[in-house]
Amino acid sequence: MRHSTLCLLLSVGSALLAPACVEGDDTTTTPDGVDPGTGIDPGTGEGEGEGEGEPEPPPVTRVILDHDYQVQETSYWCGPAATRVALSARITPPSQTALANQLPTTVNGTDYIGQVTTTLNSRLGGAYYKTTEMPNDPPTQAQRDRLWNDVVTSINADYPIVANIVAPPGNQPPGYPSNQTIYHYFAVVGYDSVKREVYIADSAAFSNKQYWITFEKLATLIPPKGYSSHAVAP
Repeated sequence: MRHSTLCLLLSVGSALLAPACVEGDDTTTTPDGVDPGTGIDPGTGEGEGEGEGEPEPPPVTRVILDHDYQVQETSYWCGPAATRVALSARITPPSQTALANQLPTTVNGTDYIGQVTTTLNSRLGGAYYKTTEMPNDPPTQAQRDRLWNDVVTSINADYPIVANIVAPPGNQPPGYPSNQTIYHYFAVVGYDSVKREVYIADSAAFSNKQYWITFEKLATLIPPKGYSSHAVAP
């Protein structure tokens, strides 16, 4: 399994109190009577801090999975390239050629997101991915909520999402030609829960390659297609 890149939100600790000296005694103690030399309270015999609970870990707000990025090797191999990115977070990925043959992908592209799901599961040796269709354009709130949950759950488990998108003029990722509708596949390999953004590994030669977009943009790009995400056991 490949490791995730985690970005954490850290809290500032409380200030330390200066030790107090007892007049007429050469022993320095802290205000609660703990001898700083031994860390033991003479009255109770307990060490300083004993019995206190561990502090809560800071919340994870941003995750970007380790992955192997490649530009697609032909103009119609976005499906194989995105599938390869997803596999690279889990295993040593096969070539784009091997995946193009397995999906299969033709000069007309990869027909259906379900082909990606089947190939991912075949390469990983189990039912690790599921297909979710988003036929409504614009998507319903329930579909948006499900997509965000699938993004967070999948990436937290080290499974990138592969999305089949339709990007018309006026609603496109950065770098896309603005005078035509682009039918495409890319991988979602990270998220930021504070900014509510997703990190995209985009194999298209014309794109900005790897970039952040808002989750809302992702949700409007997928309909009426679908995506492959981690299949969490019930």
